[in-house]
Formats: sequence, C-alpha cells, structure tokens
Amino acid sequence: MPDDADDVMGVITQQIEARFQMSVPELRQAVATAPHANEQATEVVYWHGLLAQAQVALERCEDDLVAVLSQDPVPLDDSVMDLAHRVNAAVTARDGRAMVVRFLLEPAALSKRGPGTWRGATVAASRGPALQTSAPTRPSTAAVPIRGATR
Repeated sequence: MPDDADDVMGVITQQIEARFQMSVPELRQAVATAPHANEQATEVVYWHGLLAQAQVALERCEDDLVAVLSQDPVPLDDSVMDLAHRVNAAVTARDGRAMVVRFLLEPAALSKRGPGTWRGATVAASRGPALQTSAPTRPSTAAVPIRGATR
C-alpha cells in the first residue's frame, strides 16, 4: 500500500501542530511538564498517542497480510481471512481514534457550546420532552356492554 494514499497520522499531526502552534514532540513535552495547564492539549496528546499505537498495529497487520498474499501460490484459507479481518479491525480502531482527535481539535463541535450539550442535549431540552408526559384524556362515552360477557 502506498504510504501517501492514506496518511492519517500525517494529516492529524499537521492539524495538531497548526492548532497549538508547536510540534507534537514539543506539545507532548509541555503536557508532561504541566498536564493541567491546558486540558484540551492534554486530551489531544493522550489521544494522539493512542492513534499512533493504532497506526503501528495497523501497519503490522498489513505487513503480515501482504507477506502471506505474496506467497506463490496464495493460500486462501481461514488463517488468511483472519489476517484480513485483523486488518479491518485495525483500520476501524485507527479511524475511530483519528475521529476523536479531530473532534478534540474542532472548535465549533456541538459539545463545546456549553454544559450538557453532548449529542444535542440542549437542543432536545429546548424543544421539550420527546414523549408525552401527562396522562392521556379518556373519551367521555359510556361503556358499551359486550354480549355474552360475565362478571
């Protein structure tokens, strides 16, 4: 696989460096020195580390799969399918962590607009309850007896 086709780490790293106006190693050092100075920087450094771990795991899985697929003849058995599933799982983990970092870097993210806004909680609160909260009114018609019913 070409490295520039899906350079998630490079793009995310550039976004971090642009946001904090320093390189990731410098930011990591600043967070290690004063972890409570900037909560967002601390979270971004933490998740960037998890993203880097996921990227390394993905590259290992891809290398394992490529090594098996480069054999002649290519063995197409359950072990190869397991490797392919590991690659898919590693991509999912890496992409999920990249989404978290991008969310943390987004200044206009929904949850950053005030307390309790995760997943649109303030929007839902301003609309009122989603379900009817009072008892329904009963019709004022008289009960109709059912034939053959006994009490």
